Amino acid sequence: MAADADSPKLVFEKEGVYLHTNAKKSNQETTIPGFIRIVERGGEPALEWSPLEEQRGSTPAVFYSKKDGDGGEEETSFDPGYEPDWAVISTVKKAREQPPVRETGQWGSFSLPLSELYSLRRARFSLGRNFLVLTSRGGHSLPPLHFHRGGTMELLRALQHYIILAPSPMDARLFLAYPHHSEALSQSIDELHLFDDSNSDLVSRFIQDPYATTFGGFSKVTNFFRGALRPPDSSIHCRTTQGAHGPQAADEEPEFELITCGVELGPRPEVKRGPPLDKWEVFLDPEGRVLEPQKIKEMVFRGGVSPSLRKEVWKFLLGFYPWNSTAKEREDIVRVKTDEYFRMKVQWKSVSEEQEMRNSLLRGYRSLIERDVSRTDRHNSFFSGNENPGLMLLHDVLMTYCMYNFDLGYVQGMSDLLSPILFITQNEVESFWCLTGFMELVHQNFEESQEAMKQQLLQLGILLKAIDPELCDYLDSQDSGSLCFCFRWLLIWFKREFSFEDILTLWEVMWTGLPCDNFHLLLACSVLESQRGELIGSDHDFNTILKHINDLTMKLDLQSLLRDAEAIFRQLQACKELPVKVQEVLGLCPLPGSSDESPASRPEETQPLIGQSRDSGGDTCQSGSSCPARHPPPTYP
Repeated sequence: MAADADSPKLVFEKEGVYLHTNAKKSNQETTIPGFIRIVERGGEPALEWSPLEEQRGSTPAVFYSKKDGDGGEEETSFDPGYEPDWAVISTVKKAREQPPVRETGQWGSFSLPLSELYSLRRARFSLGRNFLVLTSRGGHSLPPLHFHRGGTMELLRALQHYIILAPSPMDARLFLAYPHHSEALSQSIDELHLFDDSNSDLVSRFIQDPYATTFGGFSKVTNFFRGALRPPDSSIHCRTTQGAHGPQAADEEPEFELITCGVELGPRPEVKRGPPLDKWEVFLDPEGRVLEPQKIKEMVFRGGVSPSLRKEVWKFLLGFYPWNSTAKEREDIVRVKTDEYFRMKVQWKSVSEEQEMRNSLLRGYRSLIERDVSRTDRHNSFFSGNENPGLMLLHDVLMTYCMYNFDLGYVQGMSDLLSPILFITQNEVESFWCLTGFMELVHQNFEESQEAMKQQLLQLGILLKAIDPELCDYLDSQDSGSLCFCFRWLLIWFKREFSFEDILTLWEVMWTGLPCDNFHLLLACSVLESQRGELIGSDHDFNTILKHINDLTMKLDLQSLLRDAEAIFRQLQACKELPVKVQEVLGLCPLPGSSDESPASRPEETQPLIGQSRDSGGDTCQSGSSCPARHPPPTYP
């Protein structure tokens, strides 16, 4: 029994963790595959690495590397600031069993008791692989551990059972290790800034690649975006250690956001879709007012709108008609809006060629519109053929929008937003004002700064980290953690990913604003999760991941993804310890003055309404984002 008590206990194991060597004499790089483990020996946890060739469970032969300060035998140390240039990973004292020897030098296992772990730094090389650098309390660095198959976050979560990792105030990527019984335990989780995107500009890791052009013809948007995300020209720089425990000088590598604790999500609920909204008159009072707009939105969210009702219902969803307007008031709105539209149209119609030659902005807008109109949804009968009236309407509405919002003007991709609206309304004036309503929701996507797109990609990363950290870790390991391949999805709300008919359903669902304003991010998460089996464990690199995602066009099952996206929302909403950053993305902010930041831990009467719309008011959290009003979640048939 005593022998069993002293036998090692394997707590965590991950394969595909490599050591990279570069022998100075042969100038040849060697990568040594191995395992990273957390093992308890006599109750003492230790972090261990051993090569793949060694027997699993064998006792490691080499302890963490160090230099003998007494002038004795010198073991090799490793500078984590640049790609290591060393042949000998560690030299074993003669008293110990010698590890295997290769031509590149001696190498073997190492082990570091977690009580001796001083710091951990997560970064990566220009090759895109994640690596961890561990430093002992004596100030000595272990060889960097390269996670070719992901798994850094899994390891960090396993370590959290034994130690606390607190961010260094000197280096956002450096985390200091404390035992659980130390004063650091008194720190709140919020103080660790686990989801602080100010410490991690994820989108800065976008790297140019041959498949970027498959994003489509959004050159004005994507070219600026790609330029903003291009990594600095300078490569990895050397760093010097400032004392045994001193911080290391920062290099120019993109930073990583470190999640140091796992979010324990409950089971994901099963969600059912419903039939489309197929009755309208029953929801109108004798004067034509909509009696239950919230119920209508919930029905639209659940099943979309019957094709025969879309022309009417879309005008409410997109703000052309107020929900509380009477039939008479809507007639007046049409007259006023028609007059306003044609006044703006006359402005650009009356510009002479000579005047336009002196107005480079208007000339540029017209050129872009003409080019985009000629290739927008030409497979649809409403826009097919030459000299099609639908193409002329598409052109005129977009030109008029330039006069309506001349500062924004026209940006490639707007034609994709207009064409389904024009197809449904088949009316120039109504399609214009519905487009302005749609643009109220997404106009920031098209602004030249692209700050809104960067923010959405960051928010998408926050959600994906919460619901599927393993997938997030894998994408990170393949230089795809920026999620830049989702750019087109978010820019034009999946317009080119689904069939034309599916887009009609998807957009009317998202226009309801249910269950939150960022439902399109949840849909993106559901698409990525649907591909996790194809991605994790594959040999995809950044380029092939990007190609794979782009090849999903017209192959996605919309109804299944909508169910999954809502299920993700409900799962996160029910989480008792949901990080504040995730709450903010979902609009599940705490009540003002509440000390409990968990939405699920509040009484039922204060639970956020799963289907609260964006125009129904509500509280404002400290971050300034709009939070839904608090009501019990509705039940759906």
